[in-house]
Amino acid sequence: MRKRSRREQHMSGSDRPRRSSSDRSTTADRATAVRERSTRERSSGPGNERPAGRSADRVRRPKRAARDAILTRRKVIVRRSVAVSVLVGVVVIVAAVLWTPLLGVRTVQVSGAQQLTAAQVIDAAQVPTGTPMLRLDMSAIRFRVHQLPRVGQVDVVREWPSTIRIDITERDPVGYVLEADGSHLVDRTGRDYATIVAKPPGLPRIVLSKITPGDQRTQAVVAVLGALPTQLRSLVQTVTAKTPGSVTLGLTGHRTIRWGSMDDSARKAQVLAALMTRPGKVYDVSSPELPTVS
Repeated sequence: MRKRSRREQHMSGSDRPRRSSSDRSTTADRATAVRERSTRERSSGPGNERPAGRSADRVRRPKRAARDAILTRRKVIVRRSVAVSVLVGVVVIVAAVLWTPLLGVRTVQVSGAQQLTAAQVIDAAQVPTGTPMLRLDMSAIRFRVHQLPRVGQVDVVREWPSTIRIDITERDPVGYVLEADGSHLVDRTGRDYATIVAKPPGLPRIVLSKITPGDQRTQAVVAVLGALPTQLRSLVQTVTAKTPGSVTLGLTGHRTIRWGSMDDSARKAQVLAALMTRPGKVYDVSSPELPTVS
C-alpha cells in the first residue's frame, strides 16, 4: 500500500489534535458573552426600551415619596403663614376700629328740626366726640333725644367714616289747653308737650279737666280732631267731652257738632261734610246712618 503523505495524515481526523475540555468551555463562554452583549445593544436601541426592573422601582419610590413629603410640608407652611397673616390683619383692624379714634366720631348732623334747633338736639344727644363709631350706644343716644318734649320720633344713624346723623320728627299739635302760664300744645297722642304764651292760631281749644295720654276722654278728643278734614278743622273753636262717647265740637257762628264716640270717625267726617251744606245750628253725626240737623 502507498504510504500517506504528511498532509494527508494532518487532515485525517485520527491524526488531528484534539481540544481539551478547558479550551471548549472558554470558547463557549466567549460566545455567550458576545450574544449577551449583542442582545443588550439591540434592546437599548430606539423603540426597544423595557420597563425598569424591580430594583429600579425600589430605588425610585423612596425618592418620589421624599419629594412629595417635602412639597406637602411646604404647602402646609405656606397655608399656615397666610392664615396667621390674615388673623393678625383682622385683629389689627378690629383693634383700630374699636379702641382708637381712627374711626371715631367727628361730626354730628341733625335733620327734621323745626321748632327746635340743631344745637338743642346735639346737646341732648350727648355724643362723645372721638369715641369709636362701633362703640357708641345708639339706643342711649336715641333715648336722650326722645326726652326732648317736642320730639315725637327719632332715629340715629352711623354714616361712615366719622358722622352720626340724628333724624327727628317733631310733634304736631291738634289742639291746646289754656292754663294760667299760657297755652299748652297737645299732639295726637294726648301729650301736653310744649307751652307758649300766645294763643296758637288755627288750633281748637280742648276743654277737659285733665289732659293725659292715658285718659279715655283725652284719647277720644284727639282721635276726633285727627279725623277732621282740613277745611272743617279750621272752623272748630272748642272741643269737649263729658264722657268718651260724647265728644262735642263748637264751631264758628255758634254752631255745634255732636260727634259722639271716636268710632267710625272717618265715616262721620264724610257724612258731616254733606250735612253742613244745609242750614242749622246743631249737626248730629253720632249715628252716621241717621244724621240730623236742627
